[in-house]
Amino acid sequence: MRILITAGPTREYLDDVRYLSNASSGRMGYALAAEAVSRGHHVVLVSGPVELSPPKGCEVHFVQTTEEMRIACEQSFAVCDGVIAAAAVCDYKPLQRVVGKMSKTGGPITIDLIETDDVLAELGRKKNGRWIVGFALEATNSRENALQKLRAKNCDVVVLNGPSAIGAANNSVELIDDTGEPIESWNGPKETVASELLNWIECRW
Repeated sequence: MRILITAGPTREYLDDVRYLSNASSGRMGYALAAEAVSRGHHVVLVSGPVELSPPKGCEVHFVQTTEEMRIACEQSFAVCDGVIAAAAVCDYKPLQRVVGKMSKTGGPITIDLIETDDVLAELGRKKNGRWIVGFALEATNSRENALQKLRAKNCDVVVLNGPSAIGAANNSVELIDDTGEPIESWNGPKETVASELLNWIECRW
């Protein structure tokens, strides 16, 4: 199969040196890419800024902002069989980006934020028979929120994990389908979770 995989965080810049982001290490997405390559799949990896080396043998597109990730994913998705969206995308960005570097004023400042592009929803709208595996990081009402994400973004299944997954070597996940209930659960090193998820994908598609 030809598989699109997203990994890592995105950054939304306040000025030329400061940005909003999160603590995603990219390990889950990179583990998935390495496992898929080892099985002979053609992998297109769209990665935000991480301190990891991409697996040898995959096609890599490095991005920083959510808009850049959306554009790279839309260009690649058209020739892929499916996508595993493991990236931790920023949900908000500054309404205006300051040119240069903001200086201290001695007082508080207010920054207006707007929602970023919804990368996964855009892919879901262009699904056209391809399969979509989303990731949902939830702290409360986890399964309910994962089901809402599955439906809103036209995913086939969603991998549900919690905040402890961010930056960690291990992960504990549930695979949620359109019933809102877990059909599989895996835990351990992210490489193990990646292997189990690829096993399931290969059996399903």
